[in-house]
Amino acid sequence: MIQPIYLDYNGTTPHDPEVIAAMRPFLEVEFGNPSSSHWYGIKPRQAVEAARRQVAGLLGCRPAELFFTSGGTESNNHAIKGLARALKHKGRHIVTSAFEHPAVLEVCRYLAGEGFETTYVPVDGQGMLDPLAIASAVRSDTILITIMHANNEVGTVQPIAAIAAMARARGIVMHTDAAQSLGKIPADVRDLGVDMLSVAGHKLYAPKGIGALYVRQGVQIEKFCHGAGQEKGARAGTENVLEIVGLGKACEIAARDLAANMTHMQAMRDRLHQGIAGRLPEVRLNGHPDLRLPNTLSLAFRGMEANRLLEEIGLEVAASAGAACHADSVTLSHVLEAMQVPMEWAKGTLRFSTGRLTSSADIDRAIEVVVGAVQRL
Repeated sequence: MIQPIYLDYNGTTPHDPEVIAAMRPFLEVEFGNPSSSHWYGIKPRQAVEAARRQVAGLLGCRPAELFFTSGGTESNNHAIKGLARALKHKGRHIVTSAFEHPAVLEVCRYLAGEGFETTYVPVDGQGMLDPLAIASAVRSDTILITIMHANNEVGTVQPIAAIAAMARARGIVMHTDAAQSLGKIPADVRDLGVDMLSVAGHKLYAPKGIGALYVRQGVQIEKFCHGAGQEKGARAGTENVLEIVGLGKACEIAARDLAANMTHMQAMRDRLHQGIAGRLPEVRLNGHPDLRLPNTLSLAFRGMEANRLLEEIGLEVAASAGAACHADSVTLSHVLEAMQVPMEWAKGTLRFSTGRLTSSADIDRAIEVVVGAVQRL
């Protein structure tokens, strides 16, 4: 059976062959514990620190400002909970958007049980936040602003640098979830001006189950878990050496090939968009037309049902839905709801996301499949 064309790179990415090659010795030979003082611990320990330098190289930070996590969700949890609990004596107010990933929204909701209050700032119809609206939501007891760098569903890239500058001027810590942006657009913490940034390896051609959190020197957050003091005490537990090595290599590749990858992914995205919109009369783009990830295409097909479309194309094209239609109801993603996309469009939304391996032939075939499915339905 021929595999479907993969256009869901925002969901996860395949392992880069260079990443696999870098990991292989730590799967087959170098099994030692990095905390061991004997010979078997030397290479694993060196590999962890080399990977830390590679991740730091992509982010433009000091290696000492990074520690490894199990992924983007843990990084977000640690950043938000850790900062909130460390600064609760100063205030208990958090500002975020209605547009965030559940790994941020659910953490903020959880913290309500500990006496914290969160303000959810709305986005406009293109998924863009106004820095002035963020500033207006700030209170005297605000301790944290957390806004994603780029949205996972529609790709809109937020004005993080402007928001971070406002936060710093007011003495408020700024966190950004950069799970979707790394390797697709520049994400240098010096340019963004953020105090904390979350990384997810599996969006970056590294394995699932590995991530990182950048915490600017001087920012204090509570420990994520307690134990023997690995990762400078920030996250106890024997290091996941195999996948840390993979993340490090993936970040090295992302930094090295960023410009070429951006150009390629955008060319494939635009080819898909033009091919579909040129043959179907009622297609709408969700998200900002220009300020979005170069690989992300959220299209709404008027009057269609997203899950029915996915069923129709599923054997030939892998994509994701923005809505789930049931017998008596339609469940929209919170992202489309936040953008107030009209129901007649929102319920027929599909997200296509291109990647390094996407070819022109893949795109041309996907156009035929999607257009044919819409016409049949």
